[in-house]
Parts: sequence; C-alpha cells; structure tokens
Amino acid sequence: MADTFSTLVDTFKNVGVSRAYGSPVQLGGQEVIPVALVSFGFGGGNEADGGASGGGGGGMVLPLGVYRNDGGGVTFRPNTVVTLVCLVPLVSVLGAAVRKAIRAAKR
Repeated sequence: MADTFSTLVDTFKNVGVSRAYGSPVQLGGQEVIPVALVSFGFGGGNEADGGASGGGGGGMVLPLGVYRNDGGGVTFRPNTVVTLVCLVPLVSVLGAAVRKAIRAAKR
C-alpha cells in the first residue's frame, strides 16, 4: 500500500499546474488560454490488527476564464457563471450578518 501511495504522489506532483492552464487555442482569430482552479486529493489508511485497508480520492475543476491575446496585449476574461456561483456563499453570509445587525439594532 505504501508503494502504491508514493507512486501516486509522484505521478500527480505537478499535474495541478499543467491542468490549471490549458493549451493555447485559436478562437475567432484570437489566441485564448483557458484557466481553471484545479484541486484534488487522495487518502488511504490501514488497520494493523484487523488487516483492513482502504483509500480514496477526489477532485474538482472550476473553469475561471481565459487569457486572450488579440495582438495588442493580453487580457483576462472571467467566466461570469462561475464567478456568480462562487459569490453565492459570500452573499449568503453577508445577508445573515446584516439581518442579525438589524435585529440587534431594533432591540
């Protein structure tokens, strides 16, 4: 199990960087480079007395946007859908804090 885990770690050591920035693509006469937030993890364990062992893993990729090279310079174009989805928890927490502040002010 330890050999398998160390092999997995060596294999995935630099995969995050290579997956976060995609290969340049020509789109509508412009060169774009996709950018994503890449996160993954693996775990494992064993129980010496019972002889049980296990492992698992998972990952997540959020497409953040693209870098666009149109000849005059490079600009970042964010993915608005992902940006809005990422703002939902922030807006929810902010709303709850404002609601509590208003209740406290009324007392």
